[in-house]
Amino acid sequence: VSTQSTGGINAEYGGRLLRGTVRSMKMKRTLTLRRDYLHYIKKYNRFEKRHKNISAHVSPAFLDLKQGDTVLIGQCRPLSKTVRFNVLKVIATAASDKKKFAKF
Repeated sequence: VSTQSTGGINAEYGGRLLRGTVRSMKMKRTLTLRRDYLHYIKKYNRFEKRHKNISAHVSPAFLDLKQGDTVLIGQCRPLSKTVRFNVLKVIATAASDKKKFAKF
């Protein structure tokens, strides 16, 4: 179990650290995160795009997050049926009025 200090908040995590883009903030203190990745298909010697949606708990210190922000989440104990991660750090904020380069 490791402890990471993020902006005055000590959050315990004991597993994976993941990075993703905020998909929605419609739940109370919970966000949906989208993780894009490439999966290799050996037969065709090419990659295909895939994604996973992950729910993460948002502490009151990070409630100013918006859709499109990039965040770092850390694994923790199960908080509910779907929530197993905590938001640890905001890596980048979304460009609000400009078009920006998408990862894929």
